[in-house]
Amino acid sequence: MMANSPFKDPQYYISRELSWLEFNQRVLDEARDAKNPLLERAKFLSITLSNLDEFFMVRVASIKDQIQDGYDKPDPAGLTPKQQMKKISERAHAMMKEIYSIYNRILLPQLKKEGFHIVEVRELTKEDRRYLQELFETEVYPVLTPMAVDPSRPFPLILNKSLNIALFLKEPREEESRFATVQVPSVLPRLLHLPSENYILLEDVITLFLPKLFPECKIESWTYYRITRSGDFNFQEEEAHDLLKEMEQSLKQRRRGEAMRLEMTAEADQKLIFYLIDALEIKEKDLYLHDGPMDISFISKVGKLMPLGHLMKADLIPQMPQDLLGKEDMFAAIRERDILMHHPYESFQPVVNFMQQAAEDPNVLAIKQTLYRVSGNSPVVQALEKAAENGKQVTVLVEVKARFDEENNIQWAKKLEKAGCHVIYGLLGLKTHCKVTIVVRRDEDRIRRYVHMSTGNYNDVTARLYTDIGYFTAKEPFGADASALFNSLTGYGDPPTFRKVTAAPLGLRKQFVSLIEREANHARAGREARIVAKMNSLLDPGIIEALYEASAAGVKIDLIVRGICALRPGIPGISENIRVRSIVGWLLEHSRIYYFYNDGHEEYYLSSADWMTRNLDRRVELLFPIEEPRLMDRLREILRTLLMDTQKARLMDRDGNYVKVDGRGKPAVNSQETFYEQAVQAAREYGQEENFEVFIPLEAPDEDEEYKDQEE
Repeated sequence: MMANSPFKDPQYYISRELSWLEFNQRVLDEARDAKNPLLERAKFLSITLSNLDEFFMVRVASIKDQIQDGYDKPDPAGLTPKQQMKKISERAHAMMKEIYSIYNRILLPQLKKEGFHIVEVRELTKEDRRYLQELFETEVYPVLTPMAVDPSRPFPLILNKSLNIALFLKEPREEESRFATVQVPSVLPRLLHLPSENYILLEDVITLFLPKLFPECKIESWTYYRITRSGDFNFQEEEAHDLLKEMEQSLKQRRRGEAMRLEMTAEADQKLIFYLIDALEIKEKDLYLHDGPMDISFISKVGKLMPLGHLMKADLIPQMPQDLLGKEDMFAAIRERDILMHHPYESFQPVVNFMQQAAEDPNVLAIKQTLYRVSGNSPVVQALEKAAENGKQVTVLVEVKARFDEENNIQWAKKLEKAGCHVIYGLLGLKTHCKVTIVVRRDEDRIRRYVHMSTGNYNDVTARLYTDIGYFTAKEPFGADASALFNSLTGYGDPPTFRKVTAAPLGLRKQFVSLIEREANHARAGREARIVAKMNSLLDPGIIEALYEASAAGVKIDLIVRGICALRPGIPGISENIRVRSIVGWLLEHSRIYYFYNDGHEEYYLSSADWMTRNLDRRVELLFPIEEPRLMDRLREILRTLLMDTQKARLMDRDGNYVKVDGRGKPAVNSQETFYEQAVQAAREYGQEENFEVFIPLEAPDEDEEYKDQEE
């Protein structure tokens, strides 16, 4: 694109931060949607809150750093950091009010009808009070640590996202009030079951017995509060002598990061409000007053306390992938033909089986794998350990800079090293985000490389929550490319030359722009031209300019962007040929699929990369083609179904607003339910109706994981 390109005008772009907030609004809309089961709505409310926490920790923290540093360059949408911060504050305050409105007016009343009721202290029965007094003295009081503030005891470090009680006290013979704070212990259950069959919040129990924590003191006022701190830290990679040690040291900064947001109850005493604002050094616009308890995400856990299964969506049971029905030997199956797996409708277990068979197979010589995010008790990591113990050469690149998974990944990396694996702790200046595994095996005819590549992580827990596509192949060009990639990651030398795949940061941007421009050239020549691209986020200005130019040339473009989208569709002469839709449902849309019509010679690609600058320029990513006609047909059907969704899809207008698809005269299609039904039907037709593949992860998935992948 030329520097004076007509497509650079800020009016053609949407602010990244405001677009993300609109994505979170779509998640919140699912909490309001009466068509969803009640506890599903509670889950979406919890996810919305969790997303906002991370947004303040990462994005708001970054913008505030820019403001403090005097940086005033506008973003592609023309907003300076101060302007962005003003709009974020207005939008976030409105969103929090809506969240509490849904909680108070919809969720609590309907749950009360189902027998779940949270009582206040004034509603406790005598029996409840006796029970709570004993509970407090035996289980709660020993855990509490009241902290007073005076000249000899400064204001304490309040932990990020912790729930706390703020108080003003007056001691005997003292004229001035003193401040104190008590952290509500996260190691105890937030919801406590009472003899009256009702529930009470842990913090309300603590406040009931506050005099026991401050004997002989008069409690003048108290309130609940919660702070969100910056999750960023200053990490100078280029100056790091030991990447692992530097990361471990930097992680400690996160616990005491600058306060980004203060949440308090709406009826809080003004004196307490201004005291905390001053102590935490925040501005009044960063104060959020709530009509209800702090951190109401606990509402999503009600289904674990009571038998309310009828208020939840039935569990998804991942099925055996179509290409693996009736097959147990993973190596024989992959030699026979390429395999495509659509997770979580189709099970992630074959990936685990692949790793476990490789670890035990005496003919396997080596395993190489990248790990970005793994679960807390990962069977994939366990297989790598077993392989090393069995004498195989195991090389693992563990990305220790994966945001909020740093500590987990550091622990896994150390464990893998102890088992005998050769571990690489990421690369300086780049995050390794591609998902690829090579297993080198001595077959009867020759040594062969078996390759797995995917749009998603090697995480058995999120593989039940995120939609992703995995690909197995034993074709030599893919094996050679995967080996070249690992050699470039582990050694020195010239950039690798690939036969099939394209990698960032060296060639991926150029490849995507070339593919888009090829469609534009076909359109200018009067030929049919079409692009369909599915991703998590679309932000990169260069890619957006290329899409605008293609649209202006006549290319029909459908973008399926689950999260942030900085492109404005429907602008006459600019983007009138572009449609943008977002699908937000019970699963997080995480797969990246890119389709180009190519004058009838259709091309399908899968990738670990979104169309974001960080993916194209600052990460190691892979784009790989799917060339077998049978698998291309599957991808065509997946994209067709996504574009037909009338239940969970929302269309974006040129102002960045999203509206539900007009389903009048169209069949009712919920793409996620359709994909699951197709997976079940395939297993049924194979005769496995009574024996579907049931994959149970080694740890229960945290439902808040569902939409927590900003870093992805």
